[in-house]
Amino acid sequence: MTPLLVALALLAAQAEDSAPAPAAAPQEAPLPPGAPSEDYPFVAWCYGSLRGYLSMHDEMMPEVTRIESAFRKPGATLEDDLKVYADMQRDGERQLQVYQAAMTAAEKASLRPINIAGGEYVRRGQSVWRSAPGLTKAQVAHVWMGWTIPARCEAVASDLKARSELAGAALQANQPN
Repeated sequence: MTPLLVALALLAAQAEDSAPAPAAAPQEAPLPPGAPSEDYPFVAWCYGSLRGYLSMHDEMMPEVTRIESAFRKPGATLEDDLKVYADMQRDGERQLQVYQAAMTAAEKASLRPINIAGGEYVRRGQSVWRSAPGLTKAQVAHVWMGWTIPARCEAVASDLKARSELAGAALQANQPN
């Protein structure tokens, strides 16, 4: 071997030895209690859970207003604090559309009817908002105020929709025009 090739080989070997180890994959948050692990049922569960949360808005707001009024942050106005809940309501409605689109795409791409099972998972998701006996309105409002939909719901819905649209297109490829 020529000295140049030997030097290049040594440099390549040294670069491999000093290359940083690949970054560990980020830890995925655990599934919420009662949430299914498969994508379509999970998105349906997310839809139901969020729908249940949003449907409680009018019921919760009097207690939320009382709580926010009693515990003022310095320099913040009650109106600004309550605006957060209106913003969350609007964002929740947008998220519901994302979940609905993903479920619809999956239902269209499925060779078997899955919407009935999806409806059951929607009901299971909504059931997370059934109060435990003995909880006061204030306790429920505190939980409601701090609740957020699991972050993985939107990511899974987006992936499900993309895969379903691809599968649906593949199923239609051999259909006569």
